[in-house]
Amino acid sequence: MSIDAIIRPATLFVAGILGGGGVALAAAATHGGDTHFLGAASTMCLAHAPALLALYAGYDRIRTAPLAALLLGLGTLIFAGDLISRHFGGSSLFPLAAPTGGFGMISGWAAIALGAFFRMGRAKA
Repeated sequence: MSIDAIIRPATLFVAGILGGGGVALAAAATHGGDTHFLGAASTMCLAHAPALLALYAGYDRIRTAPLAALLLGLGTLIFAGDLISRHFGGSSLFPLAAPTGGFGMISGWAAIALGAFFRMGRAKA
C-alpha cells in the first residue's frame, strides 16, 4: 500500500472531523463560561478544514499536497487538542503541545507555498 493510498483519504477524513469539531467547539464556546481556549480551538479547526479539503481536491496537481496535508492535519489536531485539554482538564496534552501543533500548522502552510516551485502533477500509482 502506498503512502498516497493512506494520506489522501485521511486528508478528507480529517477535514470532516475538523469542520464538524470546529462547529461543535464554537457552540460549546458560545454556551459555556470561559471561552478563550474553545474559541481558539474552533477557529483553528474551521480555518484548516477547508485547507485540507482543498488539498484533497488538488491532490494530483499539488506536488506537496501529501506533506502539507499531514503537517496541517496533525498540527491542527495537536494544537486544538491541547486547547481542549486545557479547557476541560486544566492541563496540557503534553509539554509544549500547543507550540508543537502550531509549528506543524506553519510548516504545512510552508509546504503549500513550496508547492508553487515544483512541477505540477505526480505520477499515479
